[in-house]
Amino acid sequence: MRRVVLVFNAKKRLTLSVGVAAGLAALLEGCSSTPIAPMPEPGATPPSARPPEPGRPASAPADPNTPPPAPREFRAAWVSTVANIDWPSRNTLPVAKQQTEALAILDRARALNLNAIVLQVRPSADAIYPSQLEPWSEFLTGQQGRAPAQPWDPLQFWIEQAHARGLELHAWFNPYRARHATAKSPLAANHIGRTQPDVVKSYGRYLWMDPGESAASQHTLNVVLDVVRRYDIDGVHIDDYFYPYPIDTPNAAGPEGVALDGGVGARQELEFPDQPSWQRYLLGGGTLDRANWRRQNVNSLIEAMYLGIRKEKSWVRFGISPFGIGRPDRRPAGIIGFSQYDKLYADAELWLANGWLDYLAPQLYWPVAQAPQAFDVLLDYWLAQNTRARHVWPGLYTSRIDNSAKAFAPEEIVKQIGVTRSRNGVRGHLHFSIAALMENRKGIADQLRTQTYQTAALTPPTPWLGSDAPAAPQAAARRESNGVALKLSASAGKPVANYAIWSRYGAEWRFAVAPASRPVLLLADDAAGGAAQSVVVSAVDRLGNESERINVYTRS
Repeated sequence: MRRVVLVFNAKKRLTLSVGVAAGLAALLEGCSSTPIAPMPEPGATPPSARPPEPGRPASAPADPNTPPPAPREFRAAWVSTVANIDWPSRNTLPVAKQQTEALAILDRARALNLNAIVLQVRPSADAIYPSQLEPWSEFLTGQQGRAPAQPWDPLQFWIEQAHARGLELHAWFNPYRARHATAKSPLAANHIGRTQPDVVKSYGRYLWMDPGESAASQHTLNVVLDVVRRYDIDGVHIDDYFYPYPIDTPNAAGPEGVALDGGVGARQELEFPDQPSWQRYLLGGGTLDRANWRRQNVNSLIEAMYLGIRKEKSWVRFGISPFGIGRPDRRPAGIIGFSQYDKLYADAELWLANGWLDYLAPQLYWPVAQAPQAFDVLLDYWLAQNTRARHVWPGLYTSRIDNSAKAFAPEEIVKQIGVTRSRNGVRGHLHFSIAALMENRKGIADQLRTQTYQTAALTPPTPWLGSDAPAAPQAAARRESNGVALKLSASAGKPVANYAIWSRYGAEWRFAVAPASRPVLLLADDAAGGAAQSVVVSAVDRLGNESERINVYTRS
């Protein structure tokens, strides 16, 4: 079966074919629209009415005039700015080249039927956007604190261009790292290491904000909420860097690899230098031991961040991507490895239990067949901890498709996506990182496009943040020489993010998503399926809530 693909066009038109129909501005204004009852959510539908496997074209439903439920799956890729891993490719690129690279990433994401980008906006207490709180990142301009040569706002650019393609944009913050091991330029005058040096500690080749210092945590919270207020982001995302991964010498760097390879950390760990804040806690009457005190410091920031985001914008989801192995006293039999609970002081199980996040993206960076850290066993572990029914969308180590001794075959990632789809309550995953998909390493992008993401998908709804659906859209349709031209517009009331579009060719319903900002499109005739016989659309809000569906076209 053939795929329906929406192609982005700079002239604010979306087309489902190479050809572009003429006369779209004169679309019929009085086209009738017949309401169709929305389908229940997948978890509530009987087997005969369940949605197709995400990424697969839909087969004919029992009633050929009723489209199946929309595919639902969060499909994202991380875009790292630290050390120029993903974007920009070099910190000396002119603005035009940076924009070209960003657009190439977004276009690849759209072509692969992804629906979200997780962009690193704060690599090391710095910013890839204009900020009064932190300096420009050297990974963007070559020197920390140096503004771009041509005034522009990279984050605003990413948001606008992502939304124009129907992609969500989640802003990714590193919560405590203050300087990366690869950094070369001196700290800028407005970097926290210069403005509040007492709360920043040297640890190996890194600088790290001490989570025990309330000023450090407050600074991170201020930075995050500043972005939430000023930018139209869809999510706030933080990674696994709470207290630093342990090292054994003052000149060490890269300890994450030891943990990832199943180690327990440095043999003789260099103590994190938080003695001043620890002593202040004890002198103030604190009763926790040092490990629990450190966990409390992190927990306080997580809770404050979640509540602060909720207060500012109720629709912005908060996601956390911790190390993928749970605390030792709860692990399934046979699972061994690094303990983020004891070494990073990250109690991800508590965050899930308290509902202090909207999605958990545990970094499950091991193969299904690697028994001590088996992907499927770890995924089931996190699902068992999810008593508040938040989203659990695992992180996949797609960049391990390389030429190293421990390289993944592309089939491993395809298999892992299959595992996520076999579990109730998952419906999503994230690729680390976009580089592997941009390079199409060993054909992984081709396999995903042809086998795994054959059709678009809506992100799963987040009912605890709001479940009211938008009104059904206004729609006009008319037959053109090479397809059915549509013009969609939102009705009054709740804002609309995207339109869900079903078109029936013969007995096959095809599904596509069009951004609300690009409401004119063409459902092109198909060499195999002929012309669309019926078209049904609905409006979808920022939280994935779907309106009533309307029939906007039936071929006479």
